[in-house]
Amino acid sequence: MAVEFGLHRLMPEPRRKAIWATVLWTAAALGFALLLVPYYQAKGATEYVAGWAIEEALSVDNLFVFLLLFRTFRIPEERQPKVLFWGVAGAIVMRGAFIAGGLTLLEHFQWVEYVFGAILLFAALRLLKPEAEEENEETPAWLRWLTRLHPVSGRTDAFTSHEPIPPANKLVWMPTTLLLALIAVELTDVVFALDSIPAVLSITRHPFLAYTSNIMAVMGLRSLYVLLAAMLKSLRFMHLGLAAILAFAAIKMLLARWIEIGPLPSLAVIAVLLGSTIGASLLFKQREA
Repeated sequence: MAVEFGLHRLMPEPRRKAIWATVLWTAAALGFALLLVPYYQAKGATEYVAGWAIEEALSVDNLFVFLLLFRTFRIPEERQPKVLFWGVAGAIVMRGAFIAGGLTLLEHFQWVEYVFGAILLFAALRLLKPEAEEENEETPAWLRWLTRLHPVSGRTDAFTSHEPIPPANKLVWMPTTLLLALIAVELTDVVFALDSIPAVLSITRHPFLAYTSNIMAVMGLRSLYVLLAAMLKSLRFMHLGLAAILAFAAIKMLLARWIEIGPLPSLAVIAVLLGSTIGASLLFKQREA
């Protein structure tokens, strides 16, 4: 994190900073896998890498939703990293709670494994038909409703504000649209955790490996957002690859009692599915051009 902060101080161009920060977090994630070998052997390190890979892949879907949220709240590009920073901080805490809860349920109630598998299958089917991106310049209805309940400031440089309210012009505390965007990001991460946590638990049941793989993927989310925000529309078939990855995790979890798929084959399947859909998207774009 200190090195990433230094990059942000030294490099003024956002895209260049994002590239180096993404390289930094990828190197950190893979380097951490090497540190795990003496304690968890190669099998544990491979489980960690597979868990990190599946979380990193599913994060692409998160980024698309974050992009829509920032457009909905009209958050300027230079303010978005601030929201993502605190969003990641909240995700670190919430992901730990979700993983602890999921492992406890799996330990005491074996049938929960089938529930998690069903959740992953449902998430895979949902991704097969992604929602259309809507460009709406009007203020969302729910935001107008919230404004009637309590005044909301349109500022995007702070999370709270003290502003005068007519006719008495009395100073009143009010949340800003930047705070509402942060709350929306945190709630979105909770929804995505319902998919991603069962996915990583299909790879490993060790709490330390599950948590660290999740956090390493989440930590690189801010730089990955800046890097991929302009590319998301080009990845035409990405949702199909993510759906296939979730379906694979679901099948792996549902058939765990009869068929055991090790961490290395799991990592290979994730890499092939993700690589093939990205390659197909780029090839389709070239042919279309």
